[in-house]
Amino acid sequence: TVSQNQAERATRLCLGLPVDIRLLDYRSVHGKFDRIVSLGMFEHVERKNHRRYMEVAKHCLADNGLFLLHSIGSVSWQHTPDPWIRKYIFPLGDIPSGKQITKAARGLLAVRDWHQFGQFYDYTLMAWHERFTKAWPELSARYAHLENGRFYRMWKYYLLACAGAFRAARLQLWQIVLAHP
Repeated sequence: TVSQNQAERATRLCLGLPVDIRLLDYRSVHGKFDRIVSLGMFEHVERKNHRRYMEVAKHCLADNGLFLLHSIGSVSWQHTPDPWIRKYIFPLGDIPSGKQITKAARGLLAVRDWHQFGQFYDYTLMAWHERFTKAWPELSARYAHLENGRFYRMWKYYLLACAGAFRAARLQLWQIVLAHP
């Protein structure tokens, strides 16, 4: 989730560039865009909203525009979100399968390119784990109200469990380019 401060910082960093930063619900987006980038959001709109998400993208995409969908994905059609991660890390999170993504886009947008980067995301998660562990002495005061280092253990478990899922190829990281059919 992006905060107002993060959106303002992004706007400052993009000053002078042809970039429009907006902090709003995807269902409230209007207008036409040459390029749309959805970065790590599709997994959080719930399966029941996948089609609506694609409808909004199609509606907002200019005739010759491109839509980049960057999403964690599951190799399993019947992926069930991990109950622990869903409860403590990503409420309502749902990792889509390739079939679910193409089904949501069917008749609206055509897949132009599909890249799989999951084998590299293991390294990213392990780097986050290392940085988190190293920074914990400075961060711990912010989480002192949580009993017995609970936040520390939970976050380490999350990072390592996800790294393992990517390492075992149970999860993927996809970048999918879609366009008008």
